Amino acid sequence: MRRAIFPGSFDPLTNGHLDIIKRSAPLFDEMIVAVLNNPDKLPMFTVEERCGMIREVLPDVDTNDCSMLVESFSGLTADFARKRRATAIVRGIRAVSDYEYELRMALMNRRLEPEIETVFLMAGEEYSYVSSTLMKQVFELGGRVEGLIPELVEARMREKKN
Repeated sequence: MRRAIFPGSFDPLTNGHLDIIKRSAPLFDEMIVAVLNNPDKLPMFTVEERCGMIREVLPDVDTNDCSMLVESFSGLTADFARKRRATAIVRGIRAVSDYEYELRMALMNRRLEPEIETVFLMAGEEYSYVSSTLMKQVFELGGRVEGLIPELVEARMREKKN
């Protein structure tokens, strides 16, 4: 079985994340969207809320018969991948600055777990500038984020704001 994990904070989930899921799914039999619980960050949504939203949105994504799971984790991505018997870690790259960071992470993950490969996918052009941090900033300042995040996620952001 070819199992991958797609780790991230997903705070909030963006259409860029969904694009990476959709395009990487044909490469694997199973993918775990792995929501990082990072106590050092002040997230907009709890880990449980993020997992729930991803589970609600995923059925609308064409994953080409790739089985999709959503789980949370703390600690090292490489440890989580090993425990879940993943063969790959999927990462999206938007710009050169992402590549430099992701390369360092991939090399460290390879050192920690040499049997697990990191697979990089370039962001779709329409999402090459979209990040969760930017979406939160634009939203909190009253800017429009429709088309960049799922409608369900935008609705939950509005609920949080009010």
